[in-house]
Amino acid sequence: MLYQRSSALFSEAQQYIPGGVNSPVRAFKSVGGVPLFMKEAKGAYLTDADGRQYIDYINSWGPAIVGHTHPTVLEAVQKQAEKGFSFGTPTELETEIAKLIIENVPNIDQIRMVSSGTEACMSAVRLARGFTGRDKIIKFEGCYHGHSDAFLIKAGSGAATFGNPNSPGVTQGTAKDTLLARYNDIAQVKDIFSKFGAEIAAVIVEPIAGNMGCVLPENDFLKELRKICDEYSSLLIFDEVMTGFRLSFGGAQEALGIEADLVTYGKVIGGGMPVGAFAGRQEIMNCLAPKGAVYQAGTLSGNPLAMRAGLTTLQLIRGDDSFYNRINQTTETLDIEVSKLLATKGIEHTINRKGSMMSIFFGINKVSNFDDAARADHTAFNHFFHYLLERGIYLPPSGFETWFISDAVKGEEVSKTLEAIEKWEYKKD
Repeated sequence: MLYQRSSALFSEAQQYIPGGVNSPVRAFKSVGGVPLFMKEAKGAYLTDADGRQYIDYINSWGPAIVGHTHPTVLEAVQKQAEKGFSFGTPTELETEIAKLIIENVPNIDQIRMVSSGTEACMSAVRLARGFTGRDKIIKFEGCYHGHSDAFLIKAGSGAATFGNPNSPGVTQGTAKDTLLARYNDIAQVKDIFSKFGAEIAAVIVEPIAGNMGCVLPENDFLKELRKICDEYSSLLIFDEVMTGFRLSFGGAQEALGIEADLVTYGKVIGGGMPVGAFAGRQEIMNCLAPKGAVYQAGTLSGNPLAMRAGLTTLQLIRGDDSFYNRINQTTETLDIEVSKLLATKGIEHTINRKGSMMSIFFGINKVSNFDDAARADHTAFNHFFHYLLERGIYLPPSGFETWFISDAVKGEEVSKTLEAIEKWEYKKD
């Protein structure tokens, strides 16, 4: 049995942890089988509890952009740990990382550190409501902004309608203030604003969607969102938990040339430690406590270990002029060569890619929104996932997730991946 130790560990974990995992996607429910328990990560590779090694195309869902346990980051964190883990007081480190970000990211004046992407998005929405004095927000089907109540909403009975809770524990009262729209459907957004515009505090969107697979904005979608928000004096929030410091150092705002009012961060900003942040213009951020009336707090926000890991990672990236060209080229090579191999086999598919993010969708030739992603052949993806897993290649365990490529992935890893895919033959059950 390939995953004997992982199987035993999963059985034990289920006795003490709900579902055996501390985040649902880790349970392999989408792809089936036993989730792998990892014991080590270094460079481009993960090592599981059975001692098997895997080329990693998740990279902790994005943070490990320079590779796992990069020696410079590791040394910096070790030195910081000797000085203390957390003080519950301000530190100079917090200002250092804030200054680096603000000086290099367009259209933000101040940034508040938190401990997760969920917390960042939740806080940004609260701030938007406090700043505008309005209650409603628009989010998009297939975009995930964490597990805060306001975001766990599914579509209602028709287009441009109120959403309904899609998790027990989320109230109808919360759901009524969240309006759902289809990603890339600007006409639907305009329809919603025509009905509720004076009540809408903000539109929150993943500028490059990563939670229905990688889905790109089309037909000036983001530019039109910017115009509509300006017209109705609503705020535009970019959820850059995935794209921040990954698409470019300035994130999607810089890469796509669109300015948001508020931006949320996570993943790369913490260098592998639990970190989130939200940032924006001075007039908006001034509304936050202790300066303003919108309350937000966190005991471990800006803790020195996380700040040191994040600052060191960002300094590594910022100091390497070829970093983004290199990592994007690796991803482009994977995209082109995998597509060639699948086309040669006559396997219908599409690959969406932006920067160092990409996804493969089987059985469909275009994916622009969640409905498209749902129509893809996920049985084929599950087969593809397990085939590669058995050969030491670790993909996201869901056809609705994005691959995140790290700078540690080089020609050798790409070649091994392509060699395995070249031998794959998908046969429907």
